[in-house]
Amino acid sequence: MAITEDEARKVAHLARIAVKDADLPALAQELNGILHFMEQLNEVDVDGVEPMTGVEPMRLKRRQDVVTDGEMQDLILKNAPDAREGFFAVPKVVE
Repeated sequence: MAITEDEARKVAHLARIAVKDADLPALAQELNGILHFMEQLNEVDVDGVEPMTGVEPMRLKRRQDVVTDGEMQDLILKNAPDAREGFFAVPKVVE
């Protein structure tokens, strides 16, 4: 399968990329290279290979899922321009 200049122009238009007419042959050649590489990848035998997200098997560190109040209410409200009864005070927006 080969990409023509007209197809390269259409791909550039769909991708919203401005490509000059003089640059279309080079774009078509690059797209053909990508398709050729994809054909090479299709030739690789991957039967029995598990999909993976990385090279090293890793698990994220887990922590207890415990609900807390953050224990920093005073520190947070200290920077508020107006705080009342442990909450941020804001102007009324609905009348």
